[in-house]
Amino acid sequence: MEQPHAPMPGAESLAEPLRSRWSPSIFDDTHRLDPEDLETLLHAAQWAPSWGNSQPWAFVVAERGSASHDLLVPHLSRGNAGWVPRASVVLVTAVQVAPDPDGEGGASPGHAFHDLGQAAAHLTLQARSMGLHAHQFAGFDREAVHAAFGVPAWFEVMTGIAVGVRGNPEDVPERDRGREQKVRRRRELDEFVWGPAWGEPWQAP
Repeated sequence: MEQPHAPMPGAESLAEPLRSRWSPSIFDDTHRLDPEDLETLLHAAQWAPSWGNSQPWAFVVAERGSASHDLLVPHLSRGNAGWVPRASVVLVTAVQVAPDPDGEGGASPGHAFHDLGQAAAHLTLQARSMGLHAHQFAGFDREAVHAAFGVPAWFEVMTGIAVGVRGNPEDVPERDRGREQKVRRRRELDEFVWGPAWGEPWQAP
């Protein structure tokens, strides 16, 4: 049975899997993700909306124990080096920011970053609907990972998404357990949702 996670004040009205989505840092380092389940996660990203159907995203699949995983792990930040390798798989995201040698793609980098975020969000929610957890992170040497994976110059490496099932808190150092217990907070709507004018909070009818 999963351990309870930090509360989500204000999220009670959200539909699943939005309501139960969160980003644990303690993964079961014995869990293996079925190839079919991994493919389903990638299909979720595939069908995310994008500007002009440009689909500017790309993913490197780094399953625990694989060659790509071995390439990634040395470049994780100190804060992520303890928990990220325990996940069943890490998906390294990249986005096309310039045309390729044939002049294809890269027409709107600003939209491309937005679209990659959509693809990552779709994948994350699909994972939760399958009883998995996904934790997105940015703490790694992007330039080193770009070189290690041979990513083309017209793509920019952006983030990682660790996916797996929750592990036993007793299996990790105490400092990592504390991360799981932090109260989850978000800014209130009146701090970022404007109505008649910028800075004037929107009010529900």
